[in-house]
Amino acid sequence: MKCRHCQAELTVPLVDLGAAPPSNAYLTAETLHAPEKYFPLRVLVCTQCWLVQTEDYAQADELFSSDYAYFSSTSSGWLSHAARYAEKMTEELGLTGDSLVIEIASNDGYLLKNFVAAGIPCLGIEPTDSTAAAAEKLDIPVMREFFGEQLGLQLSATGKQADLIAGNNVYAHVPDINDFTRGMKSALKPSGTITLEFPHLMRLLEHTQFDTIYHEHFSYLSLYTVERIFRKAGLRVWNVEELSTHGGSLRVFGGHIEETRQVLPAVNAMLAEEAKQGLQTLVVYQQFQAKADRIKDDLLTFLIEQKRTGKTVAAYGAAAKGNTLLNYAGVKPDLLPFVCDAAASKQGKFMPGSHIPILAPAVLLEQRPDYLLILPWNIAAEVKQQNARLAELGTKFVTVVPQLEIV
Repeated sequence: MKCRHCQAELTVPLVDLGAAPPSNAYLTAETLHAPEKYFPLRVLVCTQCWLVQTEDYAQADELFSSDYAYFSSTSSGWLSHAARYAEKMTEELGLTGDSLVIEIASNDGYLLKNFVAAGIPCLGIEPTDSTAAAAEKLDIPVMREFFGEQLGLQLSATGKQADLIAGNNVYAHVPDINDFTRGMKSALKPSGTITLEFPHLMRLLEHTQFDTIYHEHFSYLSLYTVERIFRKAGLRVWNVEELSTHGGSLRVFGGHIEETRQVLPAVNAMLAEEAKQGLQTLVVYQQFQAKADRIKDDLLTFLIEQKRTGKTVAAYGAAAKGNTLLNYAGVKPDLLPFVCDAAASKQGKFMPGSHIPILAPAVLLEQRPDYLLILPWNIAAEVKQQNARLAELGTKFVTVVPQLEIV
């Protein structure tokens, strides 16, 4: 396999998580006993541009089907994050009723509804029918397409160049990252701004966040690599912010390479920090598999111990990261009888691979498990707050990444 960005040969592995079904391919009662598609989940490191990437195996349309079950509005914390962003960008860029905001992977309208409320024209690009329909109910215009250079050129040709292009947790999801980046350049006004948010590779390595690796994530990104990808497409990064979302993310600010905005000190500071952490050397990548295996072993030891001693364990959050963790560890309903999730679109379904049933959170107060395993550890504080009554009744909360913790 060759690097998706620079075409160098890929020979260095980051981690091999075996084979698993796509992490959002939830099962229904009707499909539970049908054969599942499993794909290898291996990640490789390019030693030329340091793009960390999944091994080639499938087309994007196999991953993002029309009934894609992830709805961004399920998390109240994420809604607040989006509202703060919209307010900040409106003020800093002077967005008005004459501006245009384009969001790529607009999901259910969780972000663009803030611009609609402010009277700022916007357009969502979203290929999955279920989430696009939810956005349209909020009066958000949506194009049901995958984004790339062809669509960027089409938007430009029809006078729909953006003052702001936003992409939250989409840059890592695109199989052809060069084509996607060229598309953003085409769809951007000469003085326009691009902002992209994505989980930071530096934090993934630092905290052994191997459960954020799944087939829908084609790339695991550092600022160093994103800057190179931007430059090749005729764009440049002029600012970067660290975010706490998804276990540690970056928000990069970019624009056309020709424009005159000054590159802010934060860019060089982050590049220096990445270099200090060894992101352009092999050692940090070569240590990762053993760290992931330790987390897997600790989870299995904990679950088997509880089963042997008659204690009950339930899980919260039927998230993609939970599916990666459970499938790599080989956890089935005998060790984890059910997982609860607030998203109605997932309730009544089953986790891919593990076949663990997904129930409504109300079940927790009926069952009162001894332990609640929080799979989306990035929103653990929110989950604990929502289940404070459960804690009063004696349930302990468990997270396993970056290490097993019981509180």
